[in-house]
Amino acid sequence: MNAKTLRASCAIVIAALTLDVMAQGKPIAYPSKGQSAQKQQADDGACYSWAKSNTGIDPATASTAPPPQSGPAVGGGERVGGAARGAAGGAVIGAIAGDAGKGAAIGATAGTMAGGARARQNRREQQANAQAQSQGAMSTYYRAWSACMQGRGYSIQ
Repeated sequence: MNAKTLRASCAIVIAALTLDVMAQGKPIAYPSKGQSAQKQQADDGACYSWAKSNTGIDPATASTAPPPQSGPAVGGGERVGGAARGAAGGAVIGAIAGDAGKGAAIGATAGTMAGGARARQNRREQQANAQAQSQGAMSTYYRAWSACMQGRGYSIQ
């Protein structure tokens, strides 16, 4: 499995888990005034529209964040910066040991690896922030939906 396929698979799994979490978070409406299933479905649709228009949040699109970008231009240049810092440090240490070129090469390799680790950490933080924002938006939407359904005579859990 190549790196692109692995990244795409991970993005799909994360999206599926996010949708599953979102679906589990929806409040349950109980018809406390004897509303029929058809009436409850109609009220649910009306409250969906009302909550969407009052919060500006559409639950159908709130959970579909764009997949994280990848490639050499993504990540703010952590690898290149790491390589440059590593090469500079390696050249200094290599000069002391007697071979600045070899020291710079070793330092650049180590710096590239450290920069890659920083880039991966930054991507994880961005994904966590996006997920937190999505969950916050869904919470706001569901509070509005619940208020609407309660106003129509449903008990919400």
